[in-house]
Amino acid sequence: MFTGIIEELGTVASVDARAAGSRLRVACHTVMEDMREGASIAVNGVCLTAVDLRSDSFAADLAPETLRRSNLGVLRPGSRVNLERPLSPSGRLSGHIVQGHVDGTGEFLSLDALGGENWWLRIRVPGELDAFLVFKGSIAIDGISLTIAALEADVLSVTIIPHTYRNTTLAGYGPGAKVNLECDILAKHVEKLLRKIETKTALTVESLRENGY
Repeated sequence: MFTGIIEELGTVASVDARAAGSRLRVACHTVMEDMREGASIAVNGVCLTAVDLRSDSFAADLAPETLRRSNLGVLRPGSRVNLERPLSPSGRLSGHIVQGHVDGTGEFLSLDALGGENWWLRIRVPGELDAFLVFKGSIAIDGISLTIAALEADVLSVTIIPHTYRNTTLAGYGPGAKVNLECDILAKHVEKLLRKIETKTALTVESLRENGY
């Protein structure tokens, strides 16, 4: 489990195509401090397994499904990526519950200055995610825990504070870029429960009579 609080900006060192999927190598330092072979690591919000550890980098194998559903398939050597280690049992949940299971990708529309080093980010989201998005709800964008500040049709907006702008990949994106989206897991559970309730037979006088009432 992750929190959406980015620990470090890594740099893609290499991307090697395999018969199925590819192997990604990321150069970094902070997240390597207690990294172990086989440990989980969130890269742009995607939970991956760290392998082939070196003093200044780790590798991770990307399955075809990961490449299809996320923006990791467009990474190239030199690309910057958001990195976060899993939450430790004694850690603080500073953001929100992030699983590292990306629901889909959104389209980066704009990042407009608000003044005081704050920014207004607009993302176009796929229609199938609309049911999980609410005003003031949580959303992970490229693994960053953010709060939805506005919803207009298929566009969500969030405010980016100076720290987030300086320490994540968002400043390097331009219109049309793909960003990974993970909706709040609690919203997904609630939506499924509501669908089950809606599919049950409505209570009517006729149905009560049929059941002996």
